[in-house]
Amino acid sequence: MASQDSNNNDLAYADTLWKSADALRGQVDAAEYKHVVLGLLFLKYISDAFAARREGLAAELEADGITGAQMESLLESRDEYTAERVFWVPPEARWQNLQNQAIRPDIATLIDDAILAVERDNPNLKGKLPRDYARRSIAPEKLKGLIDLIADIGFKGDRAKARDSLGRVYEYFLGKFAQAEGKLGGEFFTPRCIVRLLVEMLEPYEGRVYDPCCGSAGMFVQSERFVEAHGGQTTDISIFGQESNPTTWRLAHMNLAIRGIEANLGSQPADTFLRDLHPDLKADYILANPPFNISDWSGKLLEKDVRWRYGTPPAGNANYAWIQHFIHHLAPPNGHGGGVAGFVMANGSLSSGSGGEGEIRQRIVEADLVDAIVALPAQLFLTTGIPACLWFLTRDKTGRNLKHGGPNRKEGRRGETLFIDARKLGTLQTRTLRVLTGGDGGETLLSDGLGDPRPDSDIGRIVYAFGQWRGEPAPAWWDAAEHGDWTYRDIPGFCKAETIDAIRKHGFVLTPGRYVGAEEQEEDSEPFEEKYPRLLAELEACFVEGERLMGVVRERLKGVGRG
Repeated sequence: MASQDSNNNDLAYADTLWKSADALRGQVDAAEYKHVVLGLLFLKYISDAFAARREGLAAELEADGITGAQMESLLESRDEYTAERVFWVPPEARWQNLQNQAIRPDIATLIDDAILAVERDNPNLKGKLPRDYARRSIAPEKLKGLIDLIADIGFKGDRAKARDSLGRVYEYFLGKFAQAEGKLGGEFFTPRCIVRLLVEMLEPYEGRVYDPCCGSAGMFVQSERFVEAHGGQTTDISIFGQESNPTTWRLAHMNLAIRGIEANLGSQPADTFLRDLHPDLKADYILANPPFNISDWSGKLLEKDVRWRYGTPPAGNANYAWIQHFIHHLAPPNGHGGGVAGFVMANGSLSSGSGGEGEIRQRIVEADLVDAIVALPAQLFLTTGIPACLWFLTRDKTGRNLKHGGPNRKEGRRGETLFIDARKLGTLQTRTLRVLTGGDGGETLLSDGLGDPRPDSDIGRIVYAFGQWRGEPAPAWWDAAEHGDWTYRDIPGFCKAETIDAIRKHGFVLTPGRYVGAEEQEEDSEPFEEKYPRLLAELEACFVEGERLMGVVRERLKGVGRG
C-alpha cells in the first residue's frame, strides 16, 4: 500500500507540475518544450543525487576524524562519487548555483554551459543531453519560473526511491507531451499498458533485449522492472537499441540514465533500415513499436538487402520491412530455445496482399514463426486512431525457452498459432483514451506494474491464456478453486489455437476475428409466448410513468411562470 500511495503522490505532483509548467510555456510549442522541461528535470535529479552523496560522504569523513581542507578536497574528488555510481556534477552545474542565478538575463546560456560541463565530466553522457536552451529564445522570466517549480521536487534521500520517483514523473511527462503534440508524440511514446503486455508475454529474464526503434526507451525500463519484480538480476539482461530521431535518442539516454540502466543505443542516432547499428546482433528478446505504414523508408535503395529472406517489402510501406528486420535479428534455435519477438503493428499487416505482402506473410507462417496474434481495442494510443495489433514471433515452439520450469506440453506447439481477440477489452480513462487494466492499478500511467497481473484483469486474461497455450507451468500462487484449472481452452469470441493448414484455408490472413468466432451467448430459456406479454406490460407501465412525470413537469413550469 505504501508503494501505491507513493505512486499516487508522484502522480498528483507530476500533474500539478505539468499544469504549472504548461501555463509558463507561452511561445514554445509542446514538441520543443518537452526537451526544456525534461532536461531540467534530469539536471535536478543528478544534482540532488550528488548532494545526497556529498552529505553522506561528509558524515563518513567526519566520523573518521577528517576535517578542514582535507575534507573539502575529498568532497570534491570525482572518484568518491563515480565509485558509488553517482554522476559527478561540477560546481557550475549544481542546481543551487543555477537557481541562485535564475534571475540573470543569460540564464539559458548558463544552463547550456552547465549541461556541457556535465557531459564533459561524465563521458557516457557526452552528446546525449539537450544543450540548446539559448537557441530556443525562451524569455528569462519563463525559465526562472520553471526552475523555481522544479526546485520544489526533492530527489535526495533513498536513491532507489528518488530514482523511481523521477522515473514516474518522467514517464508521466512523456505521456502528457505525446497528448499535446498529436501525431509527433507517437514517435517516442508507447502506452504503458501496451509495454507491460509485451513484457509480460515475452518474460525477458535473461539474455539480449533489442528494440530497433526504441523511442524514449520505455520497453527497456519495463523489462528491467519485470526482472526485478520476479527476483532476477538486472545484470542478467543486456540492452541494445537504436533510434533515428536525434532528440528522441537523447530522451532515451536520459530516461535510462536516471534509472541507472546501461544500454547500447549506438554511438549516434541512425536510421535502422539504412544503417543498422547492430548488424551482427542475435537477440533473445525483441520488443518494439515501429512507426506504422511509413512510405518513405528508402525501400528502393534496399531491394537486395540480406534481411528480406521472405520477400522484398513493397517500397511504399515499411511494415514487412520491420517484421523481417525483427526476424533477421532473432537468435536461432539452441539448447535453451531461440529468440522471441513481440511488437506493435497496424492491423493492415494481418491481411494486406498489396506489393507482395501476402506472399511474404505466407512464407513467414509456413516457416512456423508466428506464435500469437493479438487484436487490440481502439483508442489505446494517444496519437493515432489506426487499428493496431500485436505480433509474437518465435524461433522455437518446442517449449525449451519457457521459464518457470519445463513445458507442460511435451509435444510443444509446433505448427500452431494462437489468436486472441482483445478488441472488447479495456477501460476508458478519458473520453478518447482507453487502457488495458493490469491488475496493478494500471488504470493510471504511473502505477508500478510490478508483480503478476490479476487473472481478471485485461492483461491477465491475455497473458495467462498465452501461457497456458504455450505449456507454461502455473504460477505458484495460482488457485484452481478461485481461478479455474490451469489448462488452455479455446474461448469463443476471445481465443483460438489454429494450425498452419487452417490458416492456409483462410488465405494466410491472420485477423483474429476470423478464427475465434462469436462469443457464446447465454441461452434464453423463457418461451416467446410468455416473454412477449411480459415485455408488453413492462412497456405500458413505462408509458404510464412517463405521462405522470410529464404532468409533474407541466405543473412545475406553470409555477415558474406565475413567479
